[in-house]
Amino acid sequence: MKFKKAHFVTGAPSLDVCPEPYYPEICLAGRSNVGKSSLINAMLNHKGLARTSNTPGKTQEMNYYLVDDKTYLVDLPGFGYAKVSKKERERWGRDIRDYLLERPTLHLVIHLVDIRHKPSKLDEEFFYWLGVNRLPFIVVLTKGDKLSHNKRQQSKARVKRILDEMNIEVPIVISSVKDKTGIKDVKKLITEFTK
Repeated sequence: MKFKKAHFVTGAPSLDVCPEPYYPEICLAGRSNVGKSSLINAMLNHKGLARTSNTPGKTQEMNYYLVDDKTYLVDLPGFGYAKVSKKERERWGRDIRDYLLERPTLHLVIHLVDIRHKPSKLDEEFFYWLGVNRLPFIVVLTKGDKLSHNKRQQSKARVKRILDEMNIEVPIVISSVKDKTGIKDVKKLITEFTK
């Protein structure tokens, strides 16, 4: 993939209104405010394509972006502390689970974790759930520019230990949209998974 052109296609609140399953799909998942939209913008070199916000829980639909007219990047609603009702959060959880398990064109899940914090209970549960359901995924540690080299490596080692204990072996990439660390690596992995 060249990551040369992209446009927003639609925001789907549930699986039944997602676009027809035609193009390969790569989805980005993680806690609210972990940097999913920022990573999409950095990969596509397009500052305002995916809407970023300082308000956690802003993405409330599965946002579809068509890249190079052949692959969808799908920005999923963040899990965690969005300011919505418990009922609404449960509905999102169901919709996302349905999407991940039933979408025939899903090729890869990119699970984003903020490098500055140890993975939350939700992150760990999600690692495990992805592993149990045999969904191909990678872990991207975001906001790498906020830590020293040593601290970044410690954070990566901590995530690797958690995954090892679950008997899961997946690529772990340290990234930063600010200094472009890891962006090439993520793009390369996406390309490999969509061949």
